[in-house]
Amino acid sequence: MAMLGKRRPPRPASGHSGLARTPGGKAPHTAIEDASPLVIERLAHDGRGVAHAANGKTVFVDQALPGEQVEVAIHTTRKRFDEAHIKSLLTTSEQRVTPPCPHFGHCGGCDLQHLSVDAQRDHKREVVRDLFSRQGITLSEIGSIQGSDQGYRRRARLGVKVDSQGTTRLGFRAAHSHRLVDIERCPVLVDALQRLLTPLRELLSTLEAPRQVGHIELLATATAQVVLVRQLKEHAGDAERWQAFAQQQGVALGTWLGRETPTLHWHGAAPALEESLTVTGQPPLSLSFAPGDFLQVNAPVNQQMVAQVIQWLASKSGQKLLDLFAGIGNFSLPIAAAGAEVHAVEGNPAMVARIAINAKRNQLMVSGQQADLSNAVGVNELLTVHGDSDALVLDPPRSGAEVICQALARHPVPRVVYISCDPATLARDAAHLVHAGYRVKQVAVADMFLHTAHMETLMLFEYGD
Repeated sequence: MAMLGKRRPPRPASGHSGLARTPGGKAPHTAIEDASPLVIERLAHDGRGVAHAANGKTVFVDQALPGEQVEVAIHTTRKRFDEAHIKSLLTTSEQRVTPPCPHFGHCGGCDLQHLSVDAQRDHKREVVRDLFSRQGITLSEIGSIQGSDQGYRRRARLGVKVDSQGTTRLGFRAAHSHRLVDIERCPVLVDALQRLLTPLRELLSTLEAPRQVGHIELLATATAQVVLVRQLKEHAGDAERWQAFAQQQGVALGTWLGRETPTLHWHGAAPALEESLTVTGQPPLSLSFAPGDFLQVNAPVNQQMVAQVIQWLASKSGQKLLDLFAGIGNFSLPIAAAGAEVHAVEGNPAMVARIAINAKRNQLMVSGQQADLSNAVGVNELLTVHGDSDALVLDPPRSGAEVICQALARHPVPRVVYISCDPATLARDAAHLVHAGYRVKQVAVADMFLHTAHMETLMLFEYGD
């Protein structure tokens, strides 16, 4: 089901991320006793505090920071570790700050708000460093691409639920739960979306069939503010209410209608959805996209990432570049605008068509190709045909680009830039490249998802001595 702002597909647990998981997939046991006071030693990769009980057992403590002494209540016990939350904070870390969101601790998002922004950045760099160390790769300096700590998220999906008292709730899920937390405000949303929360809640309270609304997706770009309603079953009266809301708020309204295979219906003219990117010395680029296309949540940080990739590659006229997992052309088009000859490859044929449209509208020569980038035979053929490429850009989903990195051992490209939303799979794939003769030249962690444990990591590899 294609929907606006769809995230990249999740991957199975790799076993490398350092996050606590249920061993063997067995259901956890809930403990009834409280643990003794603990001293937090460090942060786990997911941002929880790590301590050891008197018997040596590892304890993961929600919202605890290194150096703090805490009394905890163990809420889940497992064979190799326990999970706990703070009952009493006995000493406080200097890195602890007051969370900016009133829903912190209830809403499942933005789970690092109690940690200072600088400390969040340091933590993410250490996560990357640790994951690479486990692969036998030592990283020295890790750069930082920084963004705003509030008002940065330009797309969001809000759940809708009618409770047992008949009250309609609008918000995000609680951590590790299907329970919906009613959200009055969300500091990380851009202002254009933040201002819609109260009117949306007021509208939902007037609907005749609110249970037919599954969720609501919001998107803000420079050219449009969009509200997409997941409507399970059509209701004429409520449709009129939604249209009146859209007119009053000045937003584009679309409905995904149906249960199994929903179809998108725009109420009024379909909006012109466009991503704007700039390249030094060139006119601004405009990339069109459609609901369901992948779009980074943080526009300013995405722009900085694009600029960083161009700088690392020193893109110039005549340089030949392969862009794999190219999407709508987020990297392909700016690199082409900087002078390179770009061949973009995507698994989704609709994205290949989108790249062609975007290249034409920006008067850029970018060739496109549909290919299964998880197929080893196809990837080897691709790298053979484009064996004269000067550089390669990888921007895969969370599952990574292992097949491609293995193939690069047989078909090396002088420079590889890898953009990753999962540092565990990045470290795994980097190990393939290093063993094949590549050297790590640059590393940077970007503030794509501030206040969360998620991160975007960029790396530059060069082949040979």
